[in-house]
Amino acid sequence: MSKKNRSSGWSGRCVYVPGPVIVGAGPSGLAVAACLKRKGVPSVILERSNCIASLWQLKTYDRLRLHLPKQFCELPFMGFPSKFPNYPTKKQFVQYLEDYAAEFDISPRFNESVSSAEYDPTLGFWRVRTTTTTTTTSTTTTNSTNKGFGGGEAGTGTGVETEYVCRWVIAATGENAEAVVPEIEGIGEFGGDIRHTSLYKSGHDFGGRRVLVVGCGNSGMEVCLDLCNHNASPSLVVRDKVHVLPREMLGKSTFGLSMWLLKWFPIWLVDRFLLIVSWLLLGDTSHFGLDRPALGPLELKNLSGKTPVLDVGTLAKIKSGDIKVFPAIKRLKHHTVEFVNGITEKFDAIILATGYRSNVPSWLKEGEMFSKEDGLPKRPFPNGWKGECGLYAVGFTKRGLLGASMDAKRIAEDIERCWKAEAKHCTPFTTSSSSSAPS
Repeated sequence: MSKKNRSSGWSGRCVYVPGPVIVGAGPSGLAVAACLKRKGVPSVILERSNCIASLWQLKTYDRLRLHLPKQFCELPFMGFPSKFPNYPTKKQFVQYLEDYAAEFDISPRFNESVSSAEYDPTLGFWRVRTTTTTTTTSTTTTNSTNKGFGGGEAGTGTGVETEYVCRWVIAATGENAEAVVPEIEGIGEFGGDIRHTSLYKSGHDFGGRRVLVVGCGNSGMEVCLDLCNHNASPSLVVRDKVHVLPREMLGKSTFGLSMWLLKWFPIWLVDRFLLIVSWLLLGDTSHFGLDRPALGPLELKNLSGKTPVLDVGTLAKIKSGDIKVFPAIKRLKHHTVEFVNGITEKFDAIILATGYRSNVPSWLKEGEMFSKEDGLPKRPFPNGWKGECGLYAVGFTKRGLLGASMDAKRIAEDIERCWKAEAKHCTPFTTSSSSSAPS
């Protein structure tokens, strides 16, 4: 194809893709690419970073492990090595993904940041525009006078712009594309280190320091434990009610046991069982500042997507007083935090375990499938994977890798049907020596 598309005013390189364009080379993108390959459908993966699974490789702490047993985290058609432990480490999971990409001959186009993806109704195809970037990884500490809390990765444009023209677009950038940083009064006055967990690697950097961790999800709880293990003095901000469950019950993983029980019993009864066993094993968590929501853990997960915390030892540190629990922050002052209950404490650093959000609305130019507010599909699971005009979503189910694998299989089957039906279709462009078609 001509390197200049005069009809659209685009002056960059233009590439026709016979199969789908997948945006994002995380586990979800790899899973759908593998499923498509098994169906004989070629695809192109565009990835803004310089590696697959950039969230795992560049923006996670060193001690991270899968929170669920490996059998619930497998991607389609390839299990974890038998030698891997039940809860693989970060390094092992990344190795699994690298092996997965090699097994299915998946070669993403790295350092290509999608600026827009828009359906052209006149042409009947999607136009996906990218800018080639040079990605660097930051290891420096972010402080309260620098609002670059986003984490670990920055891109600088090289000026190479490309437009991919394709029949199908698959959004695979996931629920965790951009760091969420809350607005806190006085953040510019604090003067100490403030960093999002996407910039946190190890408690080794905080030995002997007083550190406040904001957020009591799985990441916040585990970062607190890591800080304890490196001789820091951590405290935890618990802003909302939270379910804390033991990672294992009765010799089995809590998640696996829950899935088995749901085959036979209603969700409310399984929730009741989980809470009774948790109370027997962990005690009444409200005594330590961790009040439970009114809804049970599974029912709450289904309705809001909020995941219960699977305890790996943090609760024992809270009980012993090694980790203090505080309510929400009212405001910050110089190395000082004032909480909503009126208590004021001194801290050397703050870690924001405040999660991530989808970035789909920033690049996908459509208003029907994805919500502008949270960047997630408007239709609830299991119906959020398919939109209009060849648009799909994988990895937005709030059900982890298991949900992503389910979506990947559905998408591949749906596109395969279209692919076969249009086997004799003609592209809208004349093939010439100047054409550029991705492999």
